[in-house]
Amino acid sequence: MSDAALAIDVSGLNKHFGDKHVVRDLSLQVREGEIFGFLGPNGSGKTTSIRLICGLLTPDSGQGTCLGLDVLTQSAAIKREVGYMTQRFSLWDDLSIAENLDFVARMFDMSDRKEAVDRMLGDLGLSGRRHQLAGTLSGGWKQRLALAACLLHQPRLLLLDEPTAGVDPKARRDFWEEIHRLSAEGITVLVSTHYMDEAERCHRLGYIAYGQLLASGTAQQIVAEQRLHTWEIRGADLHGLAPRLQQLPGAELVASFGTALHVSGRDGAQLQTALNQFIAGSPWQMHAIEPSLEDAFIHLMQGAQDPSQPRP
Repeated sequence: MSDAALAIDVSGLNKHFGDKHVVRDLSLQVREGEIFGFLGPNGSGKTTSIRLICGLLTPDSGQGTCLGLDVLTQSAAIKREVGYMTQRFSLWDDLSIAENLDFVARMFDMSDRKEAVDRMLGDLGLSGRRHQLAGTLSGGWKQRLALAACLLHQPRLLLLDEPTAGVDPKARRDFWEEIHRLSAEGITVLVSTHYMDEAERCHRLGYIAYGQLLASGTAQQIVAEQRLHTWEIRGADLHGLAPRLQQLPGAELVASFGTALHVSGRDGAQLQTALNQFIAGSPWQMHAIEPSLEDAFIHLMQGAQDPSQPRP
């Protein structure tokens, strides 16, 4: 990866809160204009990692640059180039859409406030609602207003912390179309999400558990690196079948997917033999499928070890 193309280049970042080691030796490179997604369980360190990378938190140790600026010594300059959209709507319910944006423009001391607000209202389709109070907006429109506020000062980097939580599928799809448009214009995007379909919309992904980056790459690369072989089990009365399947030789992961079960393992031949014997004469059917991104992440999580807990 060429240094000239990097928006983010950090290594060895660590962060403690009290005696809790929240981020452990994080190293990451993100290209300019790339959409990089962070996945992981709640409390895994996703949000803290994003804040460290972008100068919003000071690491205990480590080094690196964000937008060509040092994350340790130039955090104030980095912040001026960043738009941060929190998971919780954080604008003012009793102000209109236009008043909210004007207030944000004042905080950034923008000299062209009126023009910037009008431009952003038009860009995000908010002009027709400019006088509507923010508190009366639906989740999807609040999301659009929050994004407008993030973009008002024309940042080079966007931080999105679970941005589509609580919005309907159409609003989520429209939001991601806008994110890809911004990416095409050269804006770099870091996003944390729990949705696998959203993760697949990112150019590259990182999976974090217990403060450690366990895997990174494209969705296809991360799935391939797990070297899983997966079979789908269908049929009547699957309830209660998962614990029995988990005991089969070669079965490392059993997960429910709608009306089917996915059984995965890295020793494909061993697992296939065990499954054939298990379903022989039963009402169930099995067929091989390509492992999904969700299969890969569940497998990663099962293999993750909490460093604060003793190993068995």
